[in-house]
Amino acid sequence: MSILEMKDVYYEYRNKYQTVRAVNGISCGFARGKIYALVGASGSGKTTVMSLLAGLDLPKAGTVDYEGVSTAQMDRDRYRREDVAVIYQGFNLFPLLTVLENTAYPMELRGMKPAEARRRAAERLRAVGLEDACHRRYPSMLSGGEQQRVAIARALCAEAKIILADEPTGNLDMRNSCNVVETLCRLAHELNYCVIIVTHDMAVAEQADTVMRMQDGRLISLPV
Repeated sequence: MSILEMKDVYYEYRNKYQTVRAVNGISCGFARGKIYALVGASGSGKTTVMSLLAGLDLPKAGTVDYEGVSTAQMDRDRYRREDVAVIYQGFNLFPLLTVLENTAYPMELRGMKPAEARRRAAERLRAVGLEDACHRRYPSMLSGGEQQRVAIARALCAEAKIILADEPTGNLDMRNSCNVVETLCRLAHELNYCVIIVTHDMAVAEQADTVMRMQDGRLISLPV
């Protein structure tokens, strides 16, 4: 059963020179416990789909539904804060906060007491393979793969059911890419998250349960 659905979704960008239909009639669903890869050339509409799924934009037509409720009819700030977490290629860690402080930040932002937030943050860091020796380090002291795992742990601290990963291995070498993808697969298959990855890397896409290929704003393949 889908936790997140796109129903006949259209989205256009307009300026004084042209109208670009970035998403052109997409319908698909995403379930918990699975990992999806969204692939396609630059300009195919992948990033726009990610923005729509994250509630950063609303469709011009059609709906994006989370647990049966359209993002147009919900508190999208709360949706982004509590239900969906986005992991970016650039990690987006705070350079002057330690690994533990970075990971605890979303929980403290929601009003959790610092001691409890840091206890839970340490659990999430261990869950992605970062042991206690890393927790007091700063992001600049970590490898790219370790920084991305911190970003994943921070996303888990948001208690979101859906993880959107935008080119999560784009800045990583092959070894670190494999580690990050293995972590995301484990979150889907063992911990029942819905994981959606936008990627240009077919080696990453091949690890997904479902590969969705986009071209000119349309889904041109959706294997079962």
